[in-house]
Amino acid sequence: MAFMEIRFFSETLGRGVCVNALIPQGKKSYKTLYLFHGLSDDHTAWQRYSSIEMYALRAGIAVVMPNVDRSFYTDMARGDKYFTYIAEELPRVMRGFFGGMSDKREDNFAAGLSMGGYGAFKLALTYPDRYAAACSLSGALDIPFMIEKYPIGGKEDLFGNIYGDLSSVKGSDNDLLALLEKRVKEGAKLPDLYMACGLQDVILPCSRAFYEKAKELDIQLTYVETEGNHNWYFWDKHIQPFTDRIPSYK
Repeated sequence: MAFMEIRFFSETLGRGVCVNALIPQGKKSYKTLYLFHGLSDDHTAWQRYSSIEMYALRAGIAVVMPNVDRSFYTDMARGDKYFTYIAEELPRVMRGFFGGMSDKREDNFAAGLSMGGYGAFKLALTYPDRYAAACSLSGALDIPFMIEKYPIGGKEDLFGNIYGDLSSVKGSDNDLLALLEKRVKEGAKLPDLYMACGLQDVILPCSRAFYEKAKELDIQLTYVETEGNHNWYFWDKHIQPFTDRIPSYK
């Protein structure tokens, strides 16, 4: 397994960016996991605080870890177009660099923690034809809840810069519960969805709200709710079952 720090100029963001990647050695083709960080982290966090390289090695997959600052993986109302960056430009650039990366649905996956769990589900539900499965760990999946009740200072400025008019978020494509319902009504083939959240996690209501919406829509997904908090002990433990599943997709 090769670890690479990749720097390139992003046409979408109009500046240089840095991406960390794990690339299998001795394989001509491999599946790719796009792995997203949380609000207080950056693209180095998964490599620093988890055993993702060991899990990727066992699964024989590539892992791409971009940085999106504090954008909630969104084309910001007052800021950069991070969703366009991760959804369009990043996969195209990575496939240009690494010929073993496929654009087939069964070869592409998304996962993340907290803000990154939101980003992974947003990506997979926006483009369900591109991703076989997505994983949210302690995900901030209910944005209206986060805007109203998330205990962080300056959240009005944070979410205002991201979404603009906060009264318009509910029911939009930035509202994952609404986006999920929209895809179901369209008859889309959804990616497999895997969720995990700790019982002591302050944003546990987000995962529960998404799970209840999925039940209401008769969508099958995997949801693990167990002892744990909003920390790397929980995320490292629960990313492993997801990476172990990836080689089975055909």
